[in-house]
Parts: sequence; structure tokens; C-alpha cells
Amino acid sequence: MIAIDGEWGLSMRLDSTVVYPRQMMLGAIQNEKLIYEMGHQIAAQCKIMGIHVNFAPVIDVNNNAKNPVINNRSFGEVKEHVAKLGIAYMKGMQDLKVMACGKHFPGHGDTDTDSHLGLPTINHDYARLDSLELYPFKKLIEEGLASMMVAHLYIPVLDNTANQASTLSPKIVNGLLKDSLGFEGLIFTDALNMKGVSSFYEPGVVDVKALIAGNDVLLFAEDVPVAITKIKEAIQKGEITQAEIDARCLKILKAKEWVGLNKYQPIDTKNLIENLNLPESQVLNRKLAKESITLVHNVENELPLKRTDTLKVAYLNIGGTKNNRFFETMLIYAKMDQLQIPRALSSTEETELISQCMEYDKIIVGFHRTNNDPKKNFGVTIQSIEIFQKISANSDVTGVLFGNAYALEKFSDLKSTKAFVVAYQDNDYTNEQAAQLIFGGIVPKGKLPVSGSEFFPAGTGLTYTSTTRLSFVMPEEIGISSEKLLRIDSLAIGGIRLRAYPGCQIVAIKNGSVFYNKSFGHHTYDRKQEVKTTDIYDLASITKIAATTICVIKLQQEGLIDIDKPLTTYLPDIVDSTPYQNMIIRTMMVHQAGLRDWIPFYTKTLKDGKPDPAIYKTTPQGEYTHKVAEGMYISEYYDTVIFSRITSTPLNKKTYKYSDLGYYFLREIVFRKTGKSLDQYATESFYEPMGLASMGYNPLNRFERERITPSELDTTFRMQQIWGTVHDQGAAMLGGVGGHAGLFSNALDLATLMYMLINDGNYGGDNYLNKDTLADFTRWQRYDNNRRGAGFDKPVRSLDGGPTCNKVSLSSFGHSGFTGTITWADPENDIVYVFLSNRCYPIAENPVLLKEGIRVSVQDAIYTACAGVK
Repeated sequence: MIAIDGEWGLSMRLDSTVVYPRQMMLGAIQNEKLIYEMGHQIAAQCKIMGIHVNFAPVIDVNNNAKNPVINNRSFGEVKEHVAKLGIAYMKGMQDLKVMACGKHFPGHGDTDTDSHLGLPTINHDYARLDSLELYPFKKLIEEGLASMMVAHLYIPVLDNTANQASTLSPKIVNGLLKDSLGFEGLIFTDALNMKGVSSFYEPGVVDVKALIAGNDVLLFAEDVPVAITKIKEAIQKGEITQAEIDARCLKILKAKEWVGLNKYQPIDTKNLIENLNLPESQVLNRKLAKESITLVHNVENELPLKRTDTLKVAYLNIGGTKNNRFFETMLIYAKMDQLQIPRALSSTEETELISQCMEYDKIIVGFHRTNNDPKKNFGVTIQSIEIFQKISANSDVTGVLFGNAYALEKFSDLKSTKAFVVAYQDNDYTNEQAAQLIFGGIVPKGKLPVSGSEFFPAGTGLTYTSTTRLSFVMPEEIGISSEKLLRIDSLAIGGIRLRAYPGCQIVAIKNGSVFYNKSFGHHTYDRKQEVKTTDIYDLASITKIAATTICVIKLQQEGLIDIDKPLTTYLPDIVDSTPYQNMIIRTMMVHQAGLRDWIPFYTKTLKDGKPDPAIYKTTPQGEYTHKVAEGMYISEYYDTVIFSRITSTPLNKKTYKYSDLGYYFLREIVFRKTGKSLDQYATESFYEPMGLASMGYNPLNRFERERITPSELDTTFRMQQIWGTVHDQGAAMLGGVGGHAGLFSNALDLATLMYMLINDGNYGGDNYLNKDTLADFTRWQRYDNNRRGAGFDKPVRSLDGGPTCNKVSLSSFGHSGFTGTITWADPENDIVYVFLSNRCYPIAENPVLLKEGIRVSVQDAIYTACAGVK
């Protein structure tokens, strides 16, 4: 029978296995089902390795912050909670026939001496021991605990034999544990080479005394041959009978039978490492972090952070690695600077840091690289706390302690601090979940398992009423199989092989959680630059909904426009005395107004097949400030020529005809009603406050070209590679800002915007669009042979060639784009889907994406994977 000391998994002894949290962090969790699941996973790993006993859980009630050996190994100081979680851990293992071992009997939680180094003394009376220290042990015994480990403790009220540890005490092992508490399971000593016993008894002598005390298994004897000799001598002397030895052996044999050793099978070493590191373990670790992180202080509901776009925000990284998971995750939500410092600074460096911090409105301070040594304040230096307090006096500061909750003692009452979070440990799991908590991606659920200070007693834990932003999960966290999602990977890669596009991004959201966010391929077919999830694509006609339509909705709900009125109401100087005068805006947005599909405005600006130098300048000068492409600038007033071309074009019969032209008018209406250009109004109203950093027009004004995918090798108009400027010719002639095209984004930011639309217009704690107004625009507008909403595309059931798979709800909406893009939001199924590609690189006529139906197939794969998930 093989045993392991694996309180937080086999990783304690085997580096190649999963690391689970320490028990203090687990003690913050209120859902014992997760602790059961962890015990079950650890047991499964034990069985793979041929391990039959795990020396866990620790069920000491840790009520001494200076305890150097138990401390964060305990579930906390509340005896009922310790017992509840201990039972869950125990049952998780024992349900798989791996023996749990409760330790350290009769309770090691209130000591300030490490029994590895000396013999701790506990001076409480029996009433106290019985009501507190013994409580979890009694509860686990009642629930069928298979084994127990006895600690090296000197407890005078139970046995006042000088220098005799509880491990060696017949009164404690035989008397209290076996007789009084009725424990019938295996009894292990704590390691007999620990100074709590080895300082007072020689090898062999200590082993005999441990057997006489009533222990069944002697752990870590210092000298096994000597121990065997001494035990034989003790039998011969009658100090212990052969019958007692036989009874102990029979007890061990029965334990071996219980764990299945009577049907021994050798370990299967095939795929051993993979089987010890299954995705389910990562999923559980994420859940454990999510459920444990504790919000202990939150003045005026500082958290979750709301709009930060008008503020200067910094992350002060104390002792952590640069660009850690905490910082990377926060950057998904908001723009911020990183200030990285070691845990110790000179006085000059400290002064410079304080001065630098005063430049920021909000500062998030992370205390990293902590430890569990009470004598060193758990790795949080007094200087770092003083720095924290100084900057809290001048800025809105949120602190995150990636370490032991007992370190709170030195932070006092945090009266100058806006918010404070305890994350217990410093790893990728806690880093990511803490960042999500700060921005409202998750709701805090943890409660302090110990009293950090008089201001923050055990049980402290604040929460939010709901999440306010997207969360980021592994698929299995929300019941989706990663294996099923491999079909998406195959479809995306297959499209690249078919040369439907050189690369793409795909995002999927379910119930407000991003469960799929991947990139594939390269920017171009030369395969020099891989696509990243942060790279930026030309959205093409998705601009119609992600810029123009949402701006129109906002103006509609504010009473500034009415889409049931004609164009003449808002643009009389442009449309009066033309067929467009009485065109109703709603019918125009539904593509039911008789408009032509498009007009190639650029053809009238060519001379001998090349851009006319009378219309285009090679550098910005005078009124020629609108950039069309590299080395091409057009007059900022050229829109008047475009409007003239449109209004002089006869209207068709008022049947469904998809058209770009109405969005030229909408662009102008937004400008006239707000006094701001469409790009400025959309950015200020939506993109900036929502933290959509990649979304906007003319991305070269904000990003390096290398982050943007090229869209075409244009040989008919601009005579160059289109890279960073809008692909659509008409939008390019408007300086890159069209109502129908011109918007750029990565897939995640676009998905976030679409999620806001199915979240009743809410995101980040703010409302952007009215629920009822949104519903009016996203509904089917009830025109024959026309599936459209107002601005939005809709699914079809009876017509061929619809934009979606047949699994979407009829309440869903979205739009596709010429460059190889689509986004779709489904309020009924709570699913958002985004697919971005540059399928028109290098030639716009590439038909493979549409012909192969890749975008629809990917959507179908997402819905198939989400089937049954509520």
C-alpha cells in the first residue's frame, strides 16, 4: 500500500502533475461540491499512479495567525466550515477508494512552533479542545474517515508526561481517539524523524512507543532496521503482545482489501503524463479560483470598475513578473500602464514612484511573490504597504493581495483605499480571475476563512448584484465540450488550405462568457506573420450595424431623429427636388426603398485608368485632407459630389434590394444631429466607454500597420496593397469614414459590442441603448420577401442563401461583410458569434469562402457545441 502527502494534489511530490490550491484558499469557497470534485480528481490521479492513501485533508482549525506550519494548509478558523469542507474532500477521495487521512489529530491549529523543529505545546482545557480543536475530527469520524494522522503535540490536559508528544501517548491515541471517539480506521503517526519526537527519543525507542500508544503505521522511521529490532525486543519483554501486532497487521490487510489491492493490477504507464494532466483539472482550478477570491473592502461600490476611458489608469506590480496574467487580463477590459517595482526600494526610488503614481486617477496595486512565513509578514514588506497607503491618499486605489489573508493585519482599516481583494495565491488562475472580478466579468463569492485583522474577521466577503462585463472561461466551465469545438478549428484551417482566406479570427460567447477566442493562419499567403487574436480586420459592411445603426438607435431613443420620417426632414438641401426627398429612413435601412445596390464612384475619378491628379493629391494639402490610401488624398468636400451622383440616380421599384447607398445619408444625418463625425460620435458614445480599444475607423491613426491585416492588392483604383486603410472604395473617398464601411476591429471587441446589444443595451455597468428601441430595430420589419431588420440582417427559414445556420433563433440578428466577415447575436440562445477574415486578399473576387459556406458551418459547429447548455 502506497501513501503520499498530497494536500493540494500529487504535485506536492510529483512535479509533472496538477497543482491545486492550498486549503486556506479553498476555505474561502462556500460551495463544498467543488471541494468534493477536487478530492475526486486527486483520487483519480492517485489511482493512476498506484497510490492508495493521501495524507489529506488537513482538518486543523487554524486560529493562530503565527502558526508556522499549519496556517494556509488549513480550511480556516471556523470549525463548522473546516468540518464541512474536510468531509467533502474526504468523500471525494474515498468514493474512488483512495483513503483520506485526517490530520493533525487532536488539532495543530493553535501553535506557534513547527513540530518539524520542536514540540509545540497546547495549554487549553479539555472543554475548549472538545468544542473546537476536536470538532472537525469528530465530524469526519462520523462520516467514515478511513485513516487519521496523529500530530506531535504536547497537550498537558490530555497527557502531562514530560516531553512526550501526542503521537506517543496511549492516553491520546488509544484512550481519546480509539476509545472515546470510537475511531476504527488506520492510524498513522506523523513523521517520526520530526524534532517534535526525535529530539527526545532515540530511533527504535520512538517507534516502540508509537506502537504502544496505539498507532498502526509508523511514518518515516529514522532507522528502520533499528526500529524492527527494538519492536521485536518489546514483544519479547511483553511491552506489546504478538496478538496486538497481528491485530494491527490484519487492520492494514483489510485496508489494502478496501483499496482493491486484493485484485492488484500493475500501473499502465502509457500516456501517463497526459492522464495526470487532463483538461478537467484546469477547469476545476479555474472554478476554485473564481469561487475563492474575496472582496473585503469596496467603498462606494468602486468595484466593479466602470468607465475608465476618461481616466488615466495604472497597474502597480509589486514583486511580480512583467506582463503577468493579471495585467494581460486587465488589458482585455481597459487601457492602462504598468509600473513594475521590486519588493524593496531605496528612499529615492520610493519618492520617485510616489510622484509618478500621482499622475494617475486610478491605480490597481498587485502584491505578488508572497510567501507563507508569518515572521516575514507572508512576503508583503512593510515598505510596500506604506507605499500602498501613501498612494491611496492621493488616488483611487484598489489593492489585490495575491497571498496569505493573515497579511491583512498590517494594512489596518484600509480607510483611504477604495477597494481591496484577497486572492490568496499568486498563479495564472488567481491572476486571471482577480482581473475579471475587478472589471465585473465575475461576481465575488469568496469569504475570508480566517480573521485577517480586527477590521476583517473570518466570514468577511462582499459581492456584486451581477456581472457587468464579459467573463472568459474554458468551454467546460459552462458545460461545453472542447472536443466538439475542434470542428471549428478544422473548418478554419480547412478554409486556409482551400485559400478562402490567409487567416481568420473566431470568437464565440455563451451566456456572457467568452468560451472560444482563437486565431488561425497568417496575414497573407506568404506566411510571414501569424494572425493573433489582438490583430485588426476591416469589417466592411458590418460597419452598417456596428457603427451607423447603433448611432441611429441612440439618436432615435433620444428623440433627435425619427426613422419613420422622410430624408427631407433631415437633409433637405441634399434630397429636396429629387426622387429621394420622401424616402422613409426605415425603408432605406431595410433595403426596401428602391436604391441601387452600389455606385462605383471611383470610376469617375480615374484618368487613363489611373487616379486623376486633379482629384487626388499625393500629400495632404489645403482641403485635400481625406486619406484614400498611401499617397492619395481627396478633398474633404468630395461628399457633395457623391451625394449628387446618388440623388441623380433613378430609383428602382420598392422591392428588397441590398444597398450601401442609404448609409451615406445616415452618416450625414448623424453628423448634423450631433455636430460630430460618425467616427467621433461612435467612438465617444460606444467604443471608448466600453473599452473596445481595437474598434474604430482609420486604425493607422492609433496602431502600427503590422497589427492590421491587409485586404487587397488593388489594381483597378488605388494601384497598391490596401493595408490599414478601408477596402471599400466609396468609404475610402470619404476619408475612410463611411456609414456603410470603414470600421476596423478585432473579433473580441466586435463580439463585446454585439453582446451589449443582446444584453438589453447594457455593458460595464452602463446602459448604452434602450431595450425597447433596440427591439424595434432588431425585429423583422415585415416586408414581403425581405428578411431584414432596421439596419440588421436577420435569419431566414424559407429562403435559400441566408446568412446563418438553421439553428439560430428568429430573434437573432447580425451582418456580414464583403472582406470575409460576419457577426451574429442571438438573444434567445444567448450566443454571440464573430468570424473575421481578409478573404479578398490578394484579390477581391475570391469566391471560396462563400462557395464553401465556411462562416455558416462554423456557426453551426458553435450551436452544436452549445446544445443543451442553459
